Amino acid sequence: MKEGVPQGSQREYLPAAGHDWLLPLYDSITTLLGLDRAREELLQQADLKAGQSVIDIGCGTGSLVITLKQRYPEIEVVGLDPDPKALTRARRKAHQAGVQPEFDQGFSNRLRYPAQSFDHVFSSFMFHHLKDQEKQATLLEVHRVLKPHGCFNLLDFIGSESADLRLLPRLFHQHVKDNTETRILSLAANSGFKQMKIVRRRPAMLGLSRIAYYQTSVQDA
Repeated sequence: MKEGVPQGSQREYLPAAGHDWLLPLYDSITTLLGLDRAREELLQQADLKAGQSVIDIGCGTGSLVITLKQRYPEIEVVGLDPDPKALTRARRKAHQAGVQPEFDQGFSNRLRYPAQSFDHVFSSFMFHHLKDQEKQATLLEVHRVLKPHGCFNLLDFIGSESADLRLLPRLFHQHVKDNTETRILSLAANSGFKQMKIVRRRPAMLGLSRIAYYQTSVQDA
């Protein structure tokens, strides 16, 4: 499916846990903060069917990818992330779980897959890591690789300048503050997604933040 294998990454990226030394704790932290449960709700809003192909961009340590493959063994599942250390952990977790999804190293704003490759694209708690121009490029790439009527399911923190976000660590606030619903919907529309909708909003991270579930599909030309 890929149009070539990505070479060793020379680009900067934010590791899944924020710092490499925190990676061994990442899965425990996300579970404690309720983010795994949030991903479960993301899967529930997708209409997955046998024989479909799915990619999780910014898959981190592979939790969503592994759950997908366990629950839908007849679906082709790909996990993509720029962090080789996270991917090593993801492959080990998949092996322990007895599933064999595909894990690729690469960036979401330069997907090395042909046009119309996937029925579903997932993104969970990754989009806020991207700079504004990278967000736009990522959405353009997602639109390109989705099949006609393919679906994009996005889960992320709601950006805000409000005081509640300022209670969180400075680095987290810096990445999240511009990740507003208005901005995401605008970028999606500029990328060809004309009907992105917010499916749900709810508190997260022990009530210190809020998250939103977005969904949109590619229509036939």
